[in-house]
Amino acid sequence: MTWFNSKPISAVFPDTGQSEGIVQRLVDSSSPMSKECSAERKPDLAPVRPPVSPTIGPSGSRGDMHTSAVGQRFSVAMWKMRIEDYGLIGDTQTAALVGIDGSIDWLCLPRFDSGACFAALLGDRSHGRWRLGPAAHDVRVERRYVPGTLVLETTFHTADGTARVVDCMPIRGSAPDVVRIVEGVAGHTVMEMDLVVRFDYGSTVPWVRRLDGTWSLVAGPDALELFAGVPVHGEDLSTVTTFTVGAGDRVAFVLTWHSSSAPAPRRADPDRVVPDTVAWWEAWSDRCVGGGRWETELRDSLVTLKALTYAPTGGIVAAPTTSLPEVIGGVRNWDYRYCWLRDATFTLQALLAAGFDDEAVAWRDWLLRALAGDPSQLQIMYGVAGERRLPELELGWLPGYEGSGPVRIGNGAATQRQLDVPGEVMDALHQARLAGIPPSTDAWEMQRTLLDWLESAWRETDSGLWEVRGEPRHFVHSKMMCWVAFDRGVQAVERFGVDGPAVRWAGLRDAVHAEVCQRGWDAQRGGARCQPAHDADGRFPASERPSSGRHDRGRPA
Repeated sequence: MTWFNSKPISAVFPDTGQSEGIVQRLVDSSSPMSKECSAERKPDLAPVRPPVSPTIGPSGSRGDMHTSAVGQRFSVAMWKMRIEDYGLIGDTQTAALVGIDGSIDWLCLPRFDSGACFAALLGDRSHGRWRLGPAAHDVRVERRYVPGTLVLETTFHTADGTARVVDCMPIRGSAPDVVRIVEGVAGHTVMEMDLVVRFDYGSTVPWVRRLDGTWSLVAGPDALELFAGVPVHGEDLSTVTTFTVGAGDRVAFVLTWHSSSAPAPRRADPDRVVPDTVAWWEAWSDRCVGGGRWETELRDSLVTLKALTYAPTGGIVAAPTTSLPEVIGGVRNWDYRYCWLRDATFTLQALLAAGFDDEAVAWRDWLLRALAGDPSQLQIMYGVAGERRLPELELGWLPGYEGSGPVRIGNGAATQRQLDVPGEVMDALHQARLAGIPPSTDAWEMQRTLLDWLESAWRETDSGLWEVRGEPRHFVHSKMMCWVAFDRGVQAVERFGVDGPAVRWAGLRDAVHAEVCQRGWDAQRGGARCQPAHDADGRFPASERPSSGRHDRGRPA
């Protein structure tokens, strides 16, 4: 995404066709879960924006099983959820996935990387979910987001009536809330609520009590308070109810998390917080600039990216989920609920291009805190508050999405060395300068320290963009991004007048350039190598040749 800068895209590329092409590339590449699922097949019907799911995929093995249920009549009892059957709601501190059947199958509280209280996405009902949908099995579903927001509306059409479920997570005050409102649209619709809470990634059944008009669900450090607008009761370790709505009826449900050692927070008023949430997102998304005829798609993609920011610190997570497989049945199932420096820079460039400078300043400040200290200890990813230790564990009680185990939390790649990351960091801060973000002395000192370390480190081996879990190697991409790092240092001095050894950095930039041209280019093929050549004939030894060009995140050694 190096084409982004501070101006609207139409100003950068005056030719209308080229401008629209760039915006389409942004829309196509903005999926926050794109690490986990490839986009070989998209839903047949996609009447909502942002996409019904911010993840479009997964690839291959499920492609011809069935078409998307959105806009079609289907059996709720028989339907098997695909990734694109989920919508995203969030409060810029965590996020939930809502299925077309009205079931929230994934939610971590209170942060993106906290334990999940609903984990049916990676298992089944017994691992936690919150379904709010029609009792009828023969249902036609329509969904949309309130334009420019993450307030999701799912409309269920049955033989006897039509009802709408409005889902949102209000921008957080003192505690995270999930607000769900059932609205009767026409006729009479029998609705069911099935709340199965299983804390700690589907493993822990809570203690449930009725207190002061709400239901309290507690286990260990976690507590949830359920307010229901109709009577509910316990049944087989779940909380359930059945009720009917007619045209004009409204029934609200509010689920609020708090620490079990603290008093329950004041309950959110659903009639107030839903319009407040709409207004907050509309005010944010209305600041979007550029996009031409793709303005709506661009705005909605940016809303999805905004949902992945962690408001208290400015960190940006790669995805709100863990362990969605690269290939159904495969084992490359990684936890992406952390802040990759590389990925965050791409998100940052997209936000800057659309005029969202506040997020750039917040991320820069987060970066300074996360990188503080010895640059040789630079990590490729951090927790949302800058945590460095992200130990990787396997959760054996969860079977995984469509049986694709193991399910993992934490990420062992956090300790890898990837020499392309300094280049991405330097370029992101360069883009911020181009966008007119107020300069920071601390940020420049950090950049200088990083380049001082890279002066010797760029010749070393690393794990590369592919995060291979084998012996470190030399990767051409890593070397090229080292060139970017030195180049952005030179430009900072020459174009923006900051203090630094531009001549020395220019020499290092030239040295990297020469190395890449000499050892990273295959004249026979007329293209770049994955790894530099080592043999006299220009080919690197067979033992070091990559077995494939596929993304190899976290491949076991």
